Amino acid sequence: MLEKKDFKKQSQKVIDWIDSFYKELKSLPVKSQVKPKEIYNLIPSEIPTEGESLDVILKDTTDIILPGITHWQHPNFHAYFPANSSIESLFAEMITTALGAQCMIWETSPAAAELEERMMEWMRDAMGLPSSWEGVIQDTASTATLCAIISARERTTNFTSNEEGVPPNLRIYCSTQTHSSIEKGVVIAGIGRKNLIKIGVDEQQRLSPTLLKEQIEKDIENQLKPCCVIVALGTTSTVAIDELTEISSICQQHNIWLHIDAAYAGTALFLPEYRWMMDGGEQADSFVFNPHKWLFTNFDCTAYYVKDATHLIKTFEILPEYLKTKTRGLVNDYRDWGVPLGRRFRALKLWFVMRSYGLKGIQQKLRKHIELNKYLSDKIKKHPKLELVQEPFLNFTCLRYIGDNNQTLDMLNQNNEHIIEVINKSGKAFLSHTVVNGKYVIRVVIGQTYVEQEDVEDLYACLIEHLPNN
Repeated sequence: MLEKKDFKKQSQKVIDWIDSFYKELKSLPVKSQVKPKEIYNLIPSEIPTEGESLDVILKDTTDIILPGITHWQHPNFHAYFPANSSIESLFAEMITTALGAQCMIWETSPAAAELEERMMEWMRDAMGLPSSWEGVIQDTASTATLCAIISARERTTNFTSNEEGVPPNLRIYCSTQTHSSIEKGVVIAGIGRKNLIKIGVDEQQRLSPTLLKEQIEKDIENQLKPCCVIVALGTTSTVAIDELTEISSICQQHNIWLHIDAAYAGTALFLPEYRWMMDGGEQADSFVFNPHKWLFTNFDCTAYYVKDATHLIKTFEILPEYLKTKTRGLVNDYRDWGVPLGRRFRALKLWFVMRSYGLKGIQQKLRKHIELNKYLSDKIKKHPKLELVQEPFLNFTCLRYIGDNNQTLDMLNQNNEHIIEVINKSGKAFLSHTVVNGKYVIRVVIGQTYVEQEDVEDLYACLIEHLPNN
């Protein structure tokens, strides 16, 4: 067991471990190569009777834990969406952990509350969001979307659901391409899975305003109550951008809560040339994006904005005697702005990242990732056995192997699935897939903080190497 007096000496060993990890990261397999229960069986079945030294624990971290880690910070991690960190964010997390602050209300850590308020303003203004919006840091977009659904539920029922229970006729709308967290949120909110209506999409995988309007009007005729429409600025499968102008108009007409899920692609709003994604979204009731995906701030850190914070507070506020303070009403007590009472000091890592990079540095890094994606997609276009399933967008490319003319769709799907499998097993890169119009396709996201062109070249070489009959 370590004493406080040992901190400086012993912490150097941890710093050395982290430094070594970053230096060796590129040589490690991107995706963990272990088998199920392999790590579990290496860990003793009981807690040690006597305390063990930090040297022994760090050695076991290297020998036991590291082989079971899929390296999300590896420059050839291109699966799902990134959870990219940065050295600056890491430093802030070290200080946050040392402070060990419980930031549920202003009184428990005034700096945490006031820094969070300011950081949400910094990002709001840098992204060109409406200046009247107010924000709060949530843990994940799943939680933020749940907050939006519950807030919509309360406004639609004139804030009676929290008292009397949820009526059975509320309806939530999203596209067939939106994130699975919406379905989970609808279930948790007590609205019921059967009342989540998934609307069809167009050729670009965007929610159809026409189909949405028809469904809403049909539901109203059947005595059902439209409650919330959830649109995506960047769907999970193909980063499709729902068209907001017409959808926003529909919501305004029927007084329906409009929530914008921009969990991944929202970061691109830091670039003025991508602000068009928010055209028509100014009247939205809530908006979410994840700095922990593409803004160099390590997990977890979600930015959630609302048009009217009083709706959010009225939905989640519960005031026991022990939380009553004389500063109430003068400051933001963020435990009233979401689900948990306990809150981490997440604003500090945003402060470190945004001050270290500056707005120009953030924009430069984002544009670099977009350029690297164009570099990759241009190479794919030129290869006779590969095709782009959709036009590349931001730092996302969706491709597939097409082989020769005598292969069926099933055969091509099997080949593309096999390509991902062998690449991931090789440890050279990590890719994931989706299905677009029946086609099994390979997703590539170039968003790791320290990715370089040579890493993209390595990825392309790995892809070509593992094509069938190559």
